[in-house]
Amino acid sequence: MMLDEPIRESERESIIPMINVVFLLLIFFLMTAQIAPPEPFDVTPPDSASDEPAEAPLTLYVDASGQLGFQDATGEDDVFEALTAEREALCKGSPYVRPEDAAEAGGEDHCAEPPVLMIRADLGLPGERLAALLPRIAAAGFPRAQIVTALE
Repeated sequence: MMLDEPIRESERESIIPMINVVFLLLIFFLMTAQIAPPEPFDVTPPDSASDEPAEAPLTLYVDASGQLGFQDATGEDDVFEALTAEREALCKGSPYVRPEDAAEAGGEDHCAEPPVLMIRADLGLPGERLAALLPRIAAAGFPRAQIVTALE
């Protein structure tokens, strides 16, 4: 008499290795993602017909009352101190310009290409207040600044 071989149930594949890989990828992406710092306060930018996006590594916030904010710092003196420190940190990574070459070019800057400062000023900020900030911004080592506007 011939008997059929019993049907063997295949061993179930373990999904634990796949779960491990998913968690490793999740941790990798979380560690490599850049998380934007929160804005110090809400700012409503003025309207503009320009469609060029403003891009700069550093952003200065100015609300309607003229209060300044940069990263975690608020208040004019603290903001400019933080801006200067951040600028120096950025310039350490850029090519160095000898002081005598910088003096010939008309400045004391030792940064080959000084960083651009992005200014997010509120729509309600008086123009005189913004204009009064510009010399102090330039003195802090930012000869170029971009003002963020919203598209109409």
